[in-house]
Amino acid sequence: MRSAARSRRTAGASLAVVAAMGGLVACSSTPGGGDGAGTTGAGQSAGGGTYTIWDPYPQYDKTSEWVKLLEKCGTGAGVKVERTGYDTSDLTNKALLAAQQGNSPDVLIVDNPVVSTLAEAGVLTTTEENKLDVSAIAPNLLAAGQSGGKTYGVPIGANTLALYYNKDVLKAAGVDIASVKDWASLTAALEKVKAKGKKGITFSAIGTEEGSFQFLPWFWGSGASLTKLDSPEGVSAVTLWSDWLKKGYAPNSVIGNTQTTSWQEFATGDYAFAENGTWQLANAKKAGFPYGIIPIPGKTGGTAPAPTGGEFVSIPVQADTGRYATSQKLVTCLTSTDNSLTTTTTLSYVAPTEAVQAKQVAATPDLKVWVDAVKAAKGRTSDDLGTRYPKISEPMWGAVQAVLSGSKSPQEAMTAAQTAAAQ
Repeated sequence: MRSAARSRRTAGASLAVVAAMGGLVACSSTPGGGDGAGTTGAGQSAGGGTYTIWDPYPQYDKTSEWVKLLEKCGTGAGVKVERTGYDTSDLTNKALLAAQQGNSPDVLIVDNPVVSTLAEAGVLTTTEENKLDVSAIAPNLLAAGQSGGKTYGVPIGANTLALYYNKDVLKAAGVDIASVKDWASLTAALEKVKAKGKKGITFSAIGTEEGSFQFLPWFWGSGASLTKLDSPEGVSAVTLWSDWLKKGYAPNSVIGNTQTTSWQEFATGDYAFAENGTWQLANAKKAGFPYGIIPIPGKTGGTAPAPTGGEFVSIPVQADTGRYATSQKLVTCLTSTDNSLTTTTTLSYVAPTEAVQAKQVAATPDLKVWVDAVKAAKGRTSDDLGTRYPKISEPMWGAVQAVLSGSKSPQEAMTAAQTAAAQ
């Protein structure tokens, strides 16, 4: 473990990296701020006392199941929990500044792409150091919280992307959803829908991390790697989206669509498909038309790897290392099999363990497609990309924007993106 002094020196250098990562794109949290930093962990007694927890869920107040669980875990550990909920981007910056000042919270819950940033800055302890058991966690989900071969927390849950579809629109177009298994069959379905006067597919291609998040299933589903944006496979992914716009299968509005505005288009009932996430399930049930969900298909079939959203529960570096034992009890409580079902249900996530996933599907059969999608998903910082990811993501979303706007060809755009990422 790096020293606290080392943490404070290096954390400041990571602020620029965090800014480049953009906002959260797949978390259940909503914009808002916390009510202040509260009492810090540093300098307090390890026996009893108050332990601080920072999370990115400001929408949950003291009456929520989430906060009740935090308090229950504190009682079980024999301490009082003082919790503060921040907006995601605000939380990351506050975590780095707190590390610089030696005032980190005892438990920190952050968006998974940020884990590597905080880890490389020396802000977090490893699971080996803090004795957290991650043996039951799905390896693909755990990978999002790994850097340099070490693991820096426990995923509290995950969400990802899939394709929602309007059953009425597809029926009218004579499309059997079972036939949609790869890019060619999906494009053929869009062609039939357009021929019947309806709209094909909507998604978010906005020039932010949100756009990269939605592009990644198609990019990875082509067989491409983030270390080679301009590979033939990577070029084919952006060409797919471009062709859909040119043929009128997707609207030009996707260039500026967020995941929210994209969903609003689908909710009109005019579209056959929408790429969106687990967090839209409640809205889908209110849409007023029959819907279904399928995994995003890979180029030649199978399920495309979609990026994982969700947070990791981590233990920051403390000057008083005696606090770690109680922090470990708090994290273990929050992520235990007994409590995971409550946690993931409250946060609208798929659980990170097979045992709890089975319970979720038993209670809500509609979640099966999401469980399957999460099993195929991968972290944006996986493959040991760590803090390199935002330096790749930004030129990638810029390339997508350039192609969809018609200012560059797919090959030109992705070649320029690869050059920028390599620098």
